[in-house]
Parts: sequence; C-alpha cells; structure tokens
Amino acid sequence: MDSEELFPEESDLVVCTVKSVRNFGAFVELEEYPGKEGFIHVAEIATGWVKRMSDYVRDGQRIVCKVMKVETSKGHIDLSLKKVNAHQKREKIQEWKNEQKATKLIEIVAERLETTLEDFKSKHGSKLVDEYGGYYIAFEAAAEESGLPKKFKGTWVDIFVQVAKENVTISLAKVDGVIELICPGSNGIENIRNALALAEKEGGDSGVVKIQYMGAPKYRIVATEVEFKAAEELIRHAANQAINEILKHGGTGTFERS
Repeated sequence: MDSEELFPEESDLVVCTVKSVRNFGAFVELEEYPGKEGFIHVAEIATGWVKRMSDYVRDGQRIVCKVMKVETSKGHIDLSLKKVNAHQKREKIQEWKNEQKATKLIEIVAERLETTLEDFKSKHGSKLVDEYGGYYIAFEAAAEESGLPKKFKGTWVDIFVQVAKENVTISLAKVDGVIELICPGSNGIENIRNALALAEKEGGDSGVVKIQYMGAPKYRIVATEVEFKAAEELIRHAANQAINEILKHGGTGTFERS
C-alpha cells in the first residue's frame, strides 16, 4: 500500500512535529505517516485548564501523541497529548529513532546489493515486517549469533546479517514468539488491548516486554532480560497473563515460541 494511503489506528502512539499552535489547539505532522496531519484540541493538551498553549507545545517541537479518532474519508486525525505518560513517550521516541536507523542500514544493504532502498523493501520488506513487526527488530535478530531464520533465502540475507553485525550491538538476552488472541463480543477488541497491556507490564526491574501487531489475531511478543533463561521465563509469564485475561472474557489464546 502506498504511504499516502496509510493511517494510524485508534489508540496508537505516534511521533509528531508541531506545525502551528492556536488558542484552540495545535496542528501537527505525523512523522511516521508522510503527508498526514493531525489536530490536538486544547482539551487534549493537558489535564486541567490550559492558560497558555506555549507552556505545553511550540512550533517545531517533537512530541508523542495518542490517536483518539481517525476519519480516513476526510483525512482527519484527532490526537491527545495529555494521554501519553513520560514512559510511553520515551519508549515511542526510541522506537522511532531505531526505525530511522534501520532505514539507513537498509540503504547500506541495498547499496551492497547494487539496488535501491525502494527495490529492496518491495522485494523483502514485507517478509521482514511480517516476521518481526519492524525493520530494526529484524536487524537486532540478524545481529545475534543465530542470524535470520533459515526460511529467509538469497544473497541479500548474508549481506543483511553482515550489516547488522557491523552496526547493531546486542547487550541483552532477547527471545520472541507469537501470541494469537481471539475474543468475541462488542468489547472484544478492547479486551485484547487490555490483555496485551497486561503482558507488557510484566517487565519488572531489568526485563522489558514489547508487543507488535502482526495482523489480527496474531501479535509478536519480544522479551529482553539480562540472561537468556530469565528472558525465557519472562516471555512465557507475559504471554500467560494475556491469555488468561482473554479467557476471563470467553475468548481463546495461544502462544508459540519462535
């Protein structure tokens, strides 16, 4: 799908650059969705009364917002700044920076293959994103000792792994898998979101659990810890948290370790 046709989904976190500030709200550009703009109503800027917009946002500032409503037919995207906490902001900004770095790494891969960035993405991008949920996570996986799975074949794989090992440092043990969640009823989607949120809270002091959307009903879950065994225990515990939550609402869930 062309980037001009892409829209974020409700509840997504998005990186934005403030385009213009008014008394009634702020207009922003969505960095991850070229050509797309959003609006933050003054009521969604901060909790409580906003006396001066300049106390919270300014032209050119980079911020993280939560998507509240999307009207694709009109091109309208309503956003909230106040519904994003400091932790979410740090995580999202880091994720965005990682994907920017990944784009530069893909350019190196494409150059060594004597092709273009666009050609590489069209031929191999969807396979990598389907498998890992993002390019940077794919580079992290390639930088590990085992490299990419054997199902990835071709000259590009060796070059991809080589570039990853040259540019990506892995300091934590990381394991991943796929959760499949199905929940019927009118609140099914919300129940699944809550279940995934519970799983992501299982990180603790040193561990981190992240979940990426692959395509309903499948979600990739990635757990990192200081040791491999701890990461294995973390991912299974987090997956069980999500599955048990869905079972409470009459749904079904499975987890498969990659």
